[in-house]
Amino acid sequence: MNAMHGDSLDLNLLTVFDALFRERSVTRAATALGITQSAASHALNRLRSFYDDPLFVKVGARMEPTLKAEGLRGAVVDVMSLVRQQILAGARFDPAQASRTFTLCMTDMGELVFLPPLLERFKREAPGCSLRTMQVPIEWIEGLLASGEADLAVGSIRSAPQGLFQQRLFLHSFVTIASTRNRELGATLSREQFERMRHIVVSLTGRTAESYDKVLEEQGIRRKVALMTPHFLSVPLLIDQHPDMLATVPRQLADSFEKLGMVRIYEPPVAVPDFQLNQHWHPRFHHDPAIVWLREVMKRTFENYPHIATTGTAG
Repeated sequence: MNAMHGDSLDLNLLTVFDALFRERSVTRAATALGITQSAASHALNRLRSFYDDPLFVKVGARMEPTLKAEGLRGAVVDVMSLVRQQILAGARFDPAQASRTFTLCMTDMGELVFLPPLLERFKREAPGCSLRTMQVPIEWIEGLLASGEADLAVGSIRSAPQGLFQQRLFLHSFVTIASTRNRELGATLSREQFERMRHIVVSLTGRTAESYDKVLEEQGIRRKVALMTPHFLSVPLLIDQHPDMLATVPRQLADSFEKLGMVRIYEPPVAVPDFQLNQHWHPRFHHDPAIVWLREVMKRTFENYPHIATTGTAG
């Protein structure tokens, strides 16, 4: 934005306020805006002087907003959204020259699937841009996308808010895994064994009724749930340490740990339908050139998953 002054407040400072709220770090905010850390610190000091409030204070390794900053957040988001959609929407986003951080909401399993191909594509197409991931409760996602703190939410979000746009990326299937040290199981897994053995369930909400594999209960399967966790990547390690336990997980995770010799893969005793992996975004940023580019990159990269080209020039 060109410099605009009113009552001694340079409205350019709002971009720094917005970045600080998203990044919770002066260094990362400066990187996201393509300015020096000194310039970002100077802007923060000017904001503090204008509002007579620290606005962001150091809490551990993060800069957390004060109550004053929290109260200003909605208005700043509205202003920045208006600028992006009404003023900058027609501007061309040049990924080869851009310098910004894109934030994705996803699970640890999502990081395993999405990050390696994305990092490769960013290296080729947007070398000045970076990625950041967040794992948050499902009920936070709409607010994070609306505020611009997150750019996309990616995954099997079965209860995604109705107001979000979504686009299918690919389908994934579920399988059951057991430890290679389990001596009870043979070549197949029966329903009786499945219901008798203890299970690990992945749930982002902490409730089995909202777990990723709740379709098993919907088909009448009764499991002995010994542990519920929000983390996919800990499951194979726990299975290895407790060979009497099972877990039903996305095939991509099972394949990764089978290659390490930690687990064996079984088909579940009842048919489990494939799940859609989608990308979700908020209507406020539907026409933002940078977010449009990011969505297109996600679609081009993953529409043929798991057969992803990782070399050559992106089309």
